[in-house]
Amino acid sequence: MAPAKRRNVSSVKTTEQSVKTAKIDLNSTVERILESRKNANDVFDIFEILQSEKEKEVVSAVNACNKLFCTLLERKELFVGNLPGEEEGLSGKYSAEEKYRMFMRHRYNSCVEMLLEHLSHELHDVKESALCCLIKFAAGEGQHPLEDLDWSEHYSFPRELIQAVVDRLLSQTTDNSLLISRFQEFLEMEDLRYYVMSSIRNHVGKVMDKNKGAVHPLYQNNVFTLMSNINMPSQESELTNFMVKQEGKHEDWKAAKLSEHKRIFERMWLGFLKYKLPSGMYKKILVILHDSILPYMSKPTLMIDFLTAAYDVGGAISLLALNGLFVLIHQHNLDYPDFYKKLYNLLEPSVFHVKYRARFFHLANVFLSSSHLPVYLVAAFAKRLARLALTAPPTALLIVLPFIYNLIRRHPSCRVLIHRPSAEDGECSRCVENTINFKYHLSSLLFLQTLQKHYHPDVAKAAMLINTPLPQQEDDIDEALETTPFELMERDLKQSQIKSVPLEFETATQLLKGGGDVLGQHFCLV
Repeated sequence: MAPAKRRNVSSVKTTEQSVKTAKIDLNSTVERILESRKNANDVFDIFEILQSEKEKEVVSAVNACNKLFCTLLERKELFVGNLPGEEEGLSGKYSAEEKYRMFMRHRYNSCVEMLLEHLSHELHDVKESALCCLIKFAAGEGQHPLEDLDWSEHYSFPRELIQAVVDRLLSQTTDNSLLISRFQEFLEMEDLRYYVMSSIRNHVGKVMDKNKGAVHPLYQNNVFTLMSNINMPSQESELTNFMVKQEGKHEDWKAAKLSEHKRIFERMWLGFLKYKLPSGMYKKILVILHDSILPYMSKPTLMIDFLTAAYDVGGAISLLALNGLFVLIHQHNLDYPDFYKKLYNLLEPSVFHVKYRARFFHLANVFLSSSHLPVYLVAAFAKRLARLALTAPPTALLIVLPFIYNLIRRHPSCRVLIHRPSAEDGECSRCVENTINFKYHLSSLLFLQTLQKHYHPDVAKAAMLINTPLPQQEDDIDEALETTPFELMERDLKQSQIKSVPLEFETATQLLKGGGDVLGQHFCLV
């Protein structure tokens, strides 16, 4: 006969007890339940402790639930299929064996609900233990499914449980960055990562549509943290670590195909980026876009709308967006004719003071490295940088001056910009300076002569190179990119030890010897 629905349980003890005692009680309770079905109602004792307010007791109860229900899953003692209600399960049409399985299946579902609630617990250790337990439940359900299988597509993976976990991780009220970083370890499993990406896409669509696309900084930060922690495989042969081992047709399983991973990865990011984002998040996404997102998309050119919109934001975001655009142009043959015009428009005095200054000049150096660029375009960049150098700080000038020299080295035709008479340069100044198509053959780099009298000796020395023939070897600007004003000052203050300066060729030895002759001669000279 099946056990009663629930028996009276003792209230949670309020007296202090050691963790060791709690573990012993819980372990013995689990052992009793697993040894005899007549002790099935003892599971409520574990649930009582699972709802305790004491952290260590809750963690111990989570571990007990993990041991109990993972064992029941392995023994296949949980009801499989559409679970009848508890009242219906007590009817006479079911055998005692079926009633027991239904009873424990209901208890398992209750345990899962409590663990999902604990993912929002105020204590991190409780949240972490609940998360680990739920992942083990998912692995157990994968090996021993509790629902009817859909072999045509999803096989025996616990999609609903993973969706529930993702829904709790993507909280709209709590910052779950720390818990998500713990969850990242499980994303190394190929099938789990695949269904997590699918769950993220579904959840983002529901939440953002409900909010009518309005910016939701806390929620979107949780989503970005989870998505940015996903490490995609680059080859089909890397798909070897699966949480659920499929018995048959494993090769036809979508989670075992790299193309399907890329497809769902692409849909996940596009579904997230189509909504308006907090301004600070644009930078975070654009920083990782070129190496962590675009290479793993099926069609990277679909990012063109997002990159164009990001450029229109202005400032450093525009710079980072141009990086993504360059990847699409260089690697995916994207036709974007205004690329260099937009890069030219970013050359403003503020570019020397932004956080991403080093990144900007590194990328600009790459953008302008081709020897096939039109001479007028390269000359325009050189002239614009030379004019901006008049108000740039020393750390920026130590980057700009070698940068200009490298442009001239790559394009010998630009040497006409050096030593051009000022009268002809005055004619060029009447041209429209803000356009990239200016008359470079009438211009010059006379602005650099002003820097030859700069107060910083390193800048003045670098500016003097314009008066000498430039060597063929390009200057390496990478070292100067990360130089800070503090480092530059520290370097200037560290002076070499001053050696003793000789006052005479021969050391005087007779000045105070010999009495009156030598001393008298000196007094007469004075």
